[in-house]
Amino acid sequence: MSIITISTGSYSKGKTVAEKVSGKLGYECLARDAIIDASKEFNIPEIKLVRAIHDAPTILERFNYSKEKYLAYLQVTMLEHFQRGNIVYHGLGGHFFVRNISHVLKVRIIADMEDRVKLEMERTGISREEALRILKNDDNERCRWSKYLYGIDTCNPSPYDLLIHIKKITVDDAADIICHTAGLKQFRTTAKSQEALDRLLIAARVKVALIDVRPDVHVYPKEGTIVIRTKGSGLEEKGLVEKIRGIAAGVPGVKNVDIDFEPYIFADPE
Repeated sequence: MSIITISTGSYSKGKTVAEKVSGKLGYECLARDAIIDASKEFNIPEIKLVRAIHDAPTILERFNYSKEKYLAYLQVTMLEHFQRGNIVYHGLGGHFFVRNISHVLKVRIIADMEDRVKLEMERTGISREEALRILKNDDNERCRWSKYLYGIDTCNPSPYDLLIHIKKITVDDAADIICHTAGLKQFRTTAKSQEALDRLLIAARVKVALIDVRPDVHVYPKEGTIVIRTKGSGLEEKGLVEKIRGIAAGVPGVKNVDIDFEPYIFADPE
């Protein structure tokens, strides 16, 4: 029932490695399918979901929380896939959704910039300078996206269990290393780790249920309770508290709801 997430930059062989790993282990290989599933389930144009997991938020998106909405929909879809287990996910953001789930093996694949540039030039027929510019912009955009939404730098090795450099280590070598590591005892699914994943999915479903009522809401599971955190004053918004509690309680699997309002902080005028 293992889960493997593979994070890469563009042209870093991550897709090829993921497909080889899924083939060796007999696991489902998941990437764009999750986006399509979320698009169908929540009636959101696919292009908006693609942009939501690739581009950093614009000023307008930060104001109206549209990117957070699309990511909330995507998170539910991905966690539903992950809940079934035996899956290899490759792409941006998969490991963010399951950071604290012990039976998830989180892998980062990197490749030399010059090798990536050559592949970009071959695919598009553009100059080396233009290919380099595109790849650097893409890397910067992904970094900005993860920092804004999760406070994590995708290039920081600490969130990953494995960091593999494709050069001396070939794609086949990488697949073998990942398969071996996934079989280690510490990455096997336990009743406790599966329960943690199930609770995470319930929290994600609560967030989707609340997203149009309170787009800045944060939802997470804690000791059998769904904790809901948002901005405002609980004393001033009793009606909103009851509305949020009622919506959350209606999501299957929710037993207890704890609502925490954080006070608004206004900057002093200059």
